[in-house]
Amino acid sequence: MWRLLAALSCLLVLAGARSRSDFQPLSDELVNYVNKRNTTWQAGHNFRNAHLSYVRKLCGTLLGGPKLPQRVQLAEDVVLPESFDARVHWPNCPTIAEIRDQGSCGSCWAFGAVEAISDRICIRTNGHVNVEVSAEDLLTCCGEKCGEGCNGGFPSGAWNFWTNQGLVSGGLYESHIGCRPYSIPPCEHHVNGSRPPCSGEGGSTPKCSKICEPGYSPAYKEDKHFGCSSYGVPSSEKEIMAEIYKNGPVEAAFSVYADFLMYKSGVYQHVTGEMMGGHAVRILGWGVENNTPYWLVGNSWNTDWGDNGFFKILRGQDHCGIESEIVAGIPCTDQYWNQI
Repeated sequence: MWRLLAALSCLLVLAGARSRSDFQPLSDELVNYVNKRNTTWQAGHNFRNAHLSYVRKLCGTLLGGPKLPQRVQLAEDVVLPESFDARVHWPNCPTIAEIRDQGSCGSCWAFGAVEAISDRICIRTNGHVNVEVSAEDLLTCCGEKCGEGCNGGFPSGAWNFWTNQGLVSGGLYESHIGCRPYSIPPCEHHVNGSRPPCSGEGGSTPKCSKICEPGYSPAYKEDKHFGCSSYGVPSSEKEIMAEIYKNGPVEAAFSVYADFLMYKSGVYQHVTGEMMGGHAVRILGWGVENNTPYWLVGNSWNTDWGDNGFFKILRGQDHCGIESEIVAGIPCTDQYWNQI
């Protein structure tokens, strides 16, 4: 039912317009069709040499899953600006501007969570604690309550795991930053890139290891970062804005269509193409471009996708379900007292 509602929300925004879904995903024809429509965004090739199986794998969020308790309303007492960019508002928190790469794994549900959690730890400690929370730890150790690892998961389960079990630190692939850096390599879906080829659906979820990489201290158990609360954010434009404004970036899940894969610039609105699956991302702000309100979003498909890894999507109309499944949480700051 949730998948159906998300699909209908995309189509209703463009009611009355001619919509086609018979273009091949990743094709020149799809790009040309979008750009000739002269809509609010521009399309181009992000996945020139990729297999479609690999691209579908990236959409690893299971929509309509378990729900977290909904937090109380915040927006009533908050004066919100017309535009907001968390990267600018909290300049001492470098993770907000970071774009990660989930590799050939449907781990977007985990990436959206640890990215926003990392941001919120820094924000909550007024920039004194900068940590990259480990996507590897969440992806491999959460288990069934989070879903199926690289084959898809639930953002709500990710945030719940953070509050109940905690997450260690861990940076990008081969970064040797933190306790458990990401073990799945970035892959090359471009014409002249230097990364290894994408492996499609062949990869499996790495094993849960409760040991930090050699040379890192403290030990695994002592490196855990905990959340004091996790919750669902009401599916209201103003409530989502107030949450970001007060507490930092949030994780969102939405329906991905074939035209989204080709996003390059502007404010994305679904024009054409088949549904590819559910995807989780991090919303870090909002604004208005050419009279079109948008959410500012960080993706986890490396910096050479879209607009340096970021994109904008229509705001205020639950476009593709982007406002229906927002989750967030508050870090436990007492664990950082000796660092503040």
